Amino acid sequence: MTTHTDRLHLGAAWYPEHWPEDRWPDDIRLMAETGFTVVRMGEFAWSALQPSRDTFDLDWLERAVELAARSGIRTVLGTPTAAPPAWLVEAHPDLLAVDDTGRRVQFGNRCHYCVTSPDLHVAAETIATELAERFGANANVIGWQIDNEYNRVCFCDRCAAQFHVDLAERYRTLDALNARWSTRYWSQTYSSWAQIPLPIGPHNPGLMLAFRSFVTESYRRFQRVQVDALRRHLPPHVWITHNFMHWYGGYDHYALSEDLDLASWDWYVETGHNDYLSSGAAHDLVRGFKRRNFWLMETQPGHVNWQPVNAMQRPGEVRAMAWEAIAHGADAVLYWQWRSAMGGQEQFHGALLDASGRPRPVLEQVRRLGRELAAASPILAGSTVPPSTVAMLNSYPSRWSLETQRQHEDFDYVKHLVHYYRPFARRNVAVDLISSSAALGGYQIVVAPALTVLADGEAERLRRFVEDGGHLVLTIRTGVKDVDNALLPARPPGPLAGCAGVEVEEYYALLDAVAVEGDGLGGQATIWAERLSVLDPSSVRVLARFGAGDEWLAGRPAITARPFGKGRVYYVAAYLDEGAQQVLTDLVLSTAGVTPVLAAPLDVEVRTRLSAAGEEILILTNHGPVARSVELPWRAHDHLAGSVVGETIDLGPYQTAVLSALGVEDALRPGRPEETASRI
Repeated sequence: MTTHTDRLHLGAAWYPEHWPEDRWPDDIRLMAETGFTVVRMGEFAWSALQPSRDTFDLDWLERAVELAARSGIRTVLGTPTAAPPAWLVEAHPDLLAVDDTGRRVQFGNRCHYCVTSPDLHVAAETIATELAERFGANANVIGWQIDNEYNRVCFCDRCAAQFHVDLAERYRTLDALNARWSTRYWSQTYSSWAQIPLPIGPHNPGLMLAFRSFVTESYRRFQRVQVDALRRHLPPHVWITHNFMHWYGGYDHYALSEDLDLASWDWYVETGHNDYLSSGAAHDLVRGFKRRNFWLMETQPGHVNWQPVNAMQRPGEVRAMAWEAIAHGADAVLYWQWRSAMGGQEQFHGALLDASGRPRPVLEQVRRLGRELAAASPILAGSTVPPSTVAMLNSYPSRWSLETQRQHEDFDYVKHLVHYYRPFARRNVAVDLISSSAALGGYQIVVAPALTVLADGEAERLRRFVEDGGHLVLTIRTGVKDVDNALLPARPPGPLAGCAGVEVEEYYALLDAVAVEGDGLGGQATIWAERLSVLDPSSVRVLARFGAGDEWLAGRPAITARPFGKGRVYYVAAYLDEGAQQVLTDLVLSTAGVTPVLAAPLDVEVRTRLSAAGEEILILTNHGPVARSVELPWRAHDHLAGSVVGETIDLGPYQTAVLSALGVEDALRPGRPEETASRI
């Protein structure tokens, strides 16, 4: 199905059930004045929608939907299953999850359910069906959100029993499981499925990886119950999503996204200040779940309430963040939430209105954003982010494997991935952040950060990519394990050693930094380093070596490159400092012939979207507090300012410009990375 919208949407989460109904018109009036086109409702309203097992009250929600529609505001409805009501828990107390201490969690928070509970599944299907029967054909309801931020992991006996069933289906025999998990180690051999525990704390690597897959499949089954219940009553054009949480790693997001029409996520910068060089990776991650545009279902409206210091965003950052999301593929920006609740656990979370119902200062920023979105919608509605020439691979199995066996407390899979992403972002080179199992056709550069677990076919797919002319960057901790989290019977990078031309003799979790020295590639390695053996000195070029100071590493290759087929393989055996990482990235870009969308000064992000007619649209955002000037390749129309721009545009602090060329005769002149050593 198509999920493209006919406009860019702006909105917020609205909870009409919290307030007297005579207050609703004032809320809707203020929303319309702000430029809202959509609200999200219902995702925590189970007790208001179904006060008891046999009683449903959907009339109030229908009145709220219709009231919003009269002001041109459409609705996204949430299934309320993240907050099972007290009457349901009282009737089925084992519906509550059990935590890893064996304690059953209390009612009164959210996501307090056991995701495998059959009683939960029945109740979820019932309420989803009731909502779909009432609102499925309602033209004012344009989409549905399943649950809210899946995050609970349950350790109850029922989950254990289901885990055993899933293991039996996967491994078929205990002999196979014992062999693949190396259970002779510490006398862990199992003679019945029931003996296998749910892992609490460090445990057998195979068991821990299998359990993460089980959690993924458990949530997928729960989600599918609701998707199926909704889909029976929805027109084909009405979409279904779930709002994922940032870099949350409790399950495989690619697997859960397969049953959804579009992906969405909730963006909170926590400290109050956004680092666009890093946060762009999160947007690209979510876009990569479905390889299409996404929705930003919740956005920080000033500050949060759950950090040690709940700092406020700078005024201009509010809009700059929204435009960053749109530039990376968001078709909607919704804030959480519209008005501060009088009670409940999130009283002090930021909102657009305070508890009195009057606007907080941040609302004026959102109003300005509303005017900007209205101005840009005619050209951006229906547009997409074009495929990049650079891909970065994300592997949940590799992440899970490394998280449970870090070997260095500061080695973090996500931080390592983002460390490779930032230099591309700094040069305004777009990156598609995709699954490690995705097809690689059309890419010139593929970066595979810490691809520790090599699943079936992944090594061969990467090998073919290089043979066909691609440039592959392999990093530390690559090719160490198989899909059962067992060590491969070969030195890293395992089956990729042949094309890389190197193998890892030993690894080192570093206490002290080690110098990295090369022609234009000087810097330091921290956290992690690997001692490489060059398999084919005639074809492998050493770009940098470790300097003196570490007797195991001194003089050994730190970065190598090898032509292979029509392409090239880099192996980076060090966790480089930021400066060295930038120089390496510039070298890879230059060698592969990949250029940025547009050369721009510090703090200015440039991204491209393609209109439905194929017209290129540039979105320039100054993410800094200092005004910047950007040279343009052609005269352009600035759709936010409503003016014509010459070959230079001035961007004030946190200002955005949405540009399209005035004439087709002016071809886009690509910028180039900063000059680096194209010495290979």
